[in-house]
Amino acid sequence: MSSVKKIQAWFQIHKWTSLICTAFLLMLCLTGLPLIFHEEIEELEGKPHLAREVPAGTPVAGLDKLAETAQKKYPDKVIRFVYWDEHEPNTTTFSLSDSIDAPPDNYVNLILDDHTAEVLDQPKVQEGFMYIMLQMHIDMFMGIGGKLFLGLMGLLFIAAIVSGIMLYGPIMKRFDFGMIRTERSTRLKWLDLHNLLGVVTIVWGVVVGFTGVVNTTSDLILGLWQMGQLAEMTAPYKDAAPLTGKLSSLDQALALTKKAAPGMEPSIITYPGTAFTSKHHYAVFVKGNTPLTKRIIKPALIDAKNGTLTDLRDMPWYVNALFVSEPLHFGDYGGLPLKIIWALFDIATIVILGSGLYLWFARNKATRAHINRLSKNDTEILTVLAQKENA
Repeated sequence: MSSVKKIQAWFQIHKWTSLICTAFLLMLCLTGLPLIFHEEIEELEGKPHLAREVPAGTPVAGLDKLAETAQKKYPDKVIRFVYWDEHEPNTTTFSLSDSIDAPPDNYVNLILDDHTAEVLDQPKVQEGFMYIMLQMHIDMFMGIGGKLFLGLMGLLFIAAIVSGIMLYGPIMKRFDFGMIRTERSTRLKWLDLHNLLGVVTIVWGVVVGFTGVVNTTSDLILGLWQMGQLAEMTAPYKDAAPLTGKLSSLDQALALTKKAAPGMEPSIITYPGTAFTSKHHYAVFVKGNTPLTKRIIKPALIDAKNGTLTDLRDMPWYVNALFVSEPLHFGDYGGLPLKIIWALFDIATIVILGSGLYLWFARNKATRAHINRLSKNDTEILTVLAQKENA
C-alpha cells in the first residue's frame, strides 16, 4: 500500500505541475525554435557584412573618434554603452539615450566602421518577427514580472520531469523499456510515446529548464552584483564630488584594461552613471577568446576623470552562472550541429506537451463516460426495485 500511495502522490504531482505549465511551455518551445537559429536566419536573409574588408594592419579610427561621430549624429542624446558584435567584424556599436538614467527601452543604436568612423547602420532592433519571438520568450512583454512568472513555470517543468521519472520506473519493471503498444487503443499508444520521449529528453529538459530559470533571475542577479561586488569596487568614490567636464579617453580606458587583462577581448564599455558602473567610472567588461571563456566576463573600472585603472576583478560565481546559462539555454556553444540537436529536442518536447494534453482530455472523457454508465446502471436498478415494490 505504501508503494501504491507513493505512485498516486507522484501521479498527482506530475499531473498538476504539467497542466499548470504546459500552455506556457508550449509558447516557450515555439518561440525558442526560431531563436536557436537566429544567426542562420539572418544569413539566409542575405544581409552582407556592414563593414568593408580591409587589409590586415589597416589603422583604426579609435574609439574617441567613433564616439565623437556618434555624438554629432545625435547631439541631444548621451552615450550609455559601447559594444562589439562578433558577427559584424570591424564595427563598433554605440547606444545613445535621452539621458544617462533613461528607461532601458529608451535608446537608439549606431553601428560605425572601425576604420573610417562612418555610420554604417541604425538598426531598429525593437521590431520585427525575431524581436517579438525574443520578448515573448524572455518576459511576454511584461518586464520583470513576466520573467519571474516564466521562471516559476520552469520550476514546475522540472518538477514534472522528476515526477515523470518516478512514475516511469515502476512501469518499466512490468514492460520492456521503450515499448509502444501499437495493438492497443490510441490513448495507450500516445501514453507510451509520451513516456518514451519524456525519458529520451530528460537530460535536455532539465538543462534547458534549469538554465531558463536562471535566466529569468537576471535582474535579481544584477541587483545582487550591484549591492555586493560593484559597491565594494566603487566604495572609495562614494563621497567624491560629482563628475564634471570632459570625460577621459575611451581609447586609454580600453588600452589600460587590455594591459591589465592580457589575452582577453573587450565586450562592452558602460559610461559613468549607468547601472553597470558608478557615476565616476567607465566599466570595461572583457571576455576570453574560447567558446567557454568568452562567456566569462571581467569588469575593469576606469576613473572617467583622470583615466586611471582603479579596479579589475573576476565576477562572482552567480554572475558567471548567468553568463554561462544564457547561451547554453539556446544551444549556442557547438555551432550548427548542437543547434540542430537542440531543435530536435525542442520539437520532441512540443510532442510531449501536446500528447500530455491529449492524454488528460482523453482520461477525463473516459472517466466521465464511466461515471455516466454507472449512473445509468444505478437508474435501471432503482427502476426495477421500484417496479417490484409496486407489484
